[in-house]
Amino acid sequence: MNNIELGIIGGSGLYNMADLTDVEERTIDTPFGAPSAPLTIGTLHGRRVAFIPRHGKGHVYSPTTVPYKANAYALKSLGVKYVVAVSACGSLREDYAPGHIVIPDQLYDNTKLRSSTFFGTGLVAHVGVANPFSPALSKAVATAVREAGGTVHEGGTFITIEGPRFSTRGESNIFRQWGCSIIGMTTSPEAYLVREAEMAYACMAHVTDYDVWHESEEAVTVEMVIRTVIENTKVAQAGVSQLVKSMDEWAVEMPAHTALTDAVLTSAIDDAERQRLGLLVERYFA
Repeated sequence: MNNIELGIIGGSGLYNMADLTDVEERTIDTPFGAPSAPLTIGTLHGRRVAFIPRHGKGHVYSPTTVPYKANAYALKSLGVKYVVAVSACGSLREDYAPGHIVIPDQLYDNTKLRSSTFFGTGLVAHVGVANPFSPALSKAVATAVREAGGTVHEGGTFITIEGPRFSTRGESNIFRQWGCSIIGMTTSPEAYLVREAEMAYACMAHVTDYDVWHESEEAVTVEMVIRTVIENTKVAQAGVSQLVKSMDEWAVEMPAHTALTDAVLTSAIDDAERQRLGLLVERYFA
């Protein structure tokens, strides 16, 4: 198959898989600028898969400055239907331990400086995100990671903070009181933009630490996060490989693929806006 249905957003080392063949780099320009880096596209179990290193090669983008819109648009332009985000996270629960993998089912956006929609002046759309992670895709990711040997927790609210700093202990304890399960810096607005582009989205969140709320554990540090991320990379690669291998079982039409149905309120758009957002909305103005 030459079509690219699956896109992976994660670390730059994620696509260094022995089984990934026919690898190419593709530079894609978008109306929202360049993605984080040229996309790496390769064949895995007979299927073409696209990878984007979220923070760029060499980790040059902070969580706030990641070009989220360009990344989502670039994947959409390739025909991607399913997006899996591989992320590091801190745990806000005792039972979600470092080294475990969480497949969250809810999201809370606590960021302050990011644009979270493609739609503004000239084209207005209100997209439903009651379930920001696609349940069917999330289930497939959980199954794949479990079969790859990972310790998996299904469910939980993922809170996104602005970063790049880590939380204070007071903030961490408040997030726990709110009922949040894990904490990270990139899932918002990524999840919302992928939904607006009518792609299904799931998150494979790798627990690196207990944030700073856990009095008996060492406070989170960059060194701690990086060490655990490196250890988890092999599990993430094996999980992605298993997910691709099982695509015939789970790759179906999902509600996210028609997320803009009845969401677009603007009755007509001008040529400039049509050119900028046509990839996302053209079929609704045909």
